[in-house]
Amino acid sequence: MDMKMLLKAEEAAELVMAYVLSLLLGYIWWMFFALLFLPDVFMAGYMVNKKAGAWLYNLAHHKGVAVIIGLTALALSSQAGMLSACVLFGHSALDRMLGWGLKYKDDFKHTHTGWIGKSS
Repeated sequence: MDMKMLLKAEEAAELVMAYVLSLLLGYIWWMFFALLFLPDVFMAGYMVNKKAGAWLYNLAHHKGVAVIIGLTALALSSQAGMLSACVLFGHSALDRMLGWGLKYKDDFKHTHTGWIGKSS
């Protein structure tokens, strides 16, 4: 297995883990999927400018932010907060699995995983 496929498999495993955690929290099976694309709302920052868009998008797609939200929700015993963390983490894993990543401020298609839509 080449490195690219190995990393995609890792992201797929993280997506599955986020989904399973949502089930362990007691949510119905489809709830995770209903919310899965909600973090993309943060693309609205691009309506302001590329810098604001990249900053907001990256905030909503950073796995570390998902972990912080999850730990805070755990400390506060917030089921909804823990589900939010699962969705955020799972969404970020799905994006990386598909080859999309955190954005550079010069162009929406310029990500830490490379250029979207351009052959490498």
